[in-house]
Amino acid sequence: VQLQASGGGLVQAGGSLSLSCAASGLFLSNYDMGWFRQAPRKEREFVAGITWNGNIRYYGDSVKGRFTISRANAKNTVYLQMNSLQPEDTAVYYCAAQRRRITSNVRLNHMEDYEYWGQGTQVTVSS
Repeated sequence: VQLQASGGGLVQAGGSLSLSCAASGLFLSNYDMGWFRQAPRKEREFVAGITWNGNIRYYGDSVKGRFTISRANAKNTVYLQMNSLQPEDTAVYYCAAQRRRITSNVRLNHMEDYEYWGQGTQVTVSS
């Protein structure tokens, strides 16, 4: 199983970036997906999550209204559209996969629930 995150880069404050996470070795439709990030000298934090069918999306407080998670199961890919980027969004961004759950048991923001992790892509926002 491999999760390949891409799309990171350097952008000015107020700009946008779109991240992709391409999965191989698994059928993404069987997995709930999440994006996490880790800034230097900080704990890894939850950014956004989406259920296997896209019906439930959940965001960390710091990115609500600015970031959008989506998925294309036919392409085995999950996306993170990031708008109005700020210097505090600078981090390595990781995508992760967990076996899909029934709706009542969905929990997207707990790092320990995720089984597979990508290698990360660097996002740097300059002021």
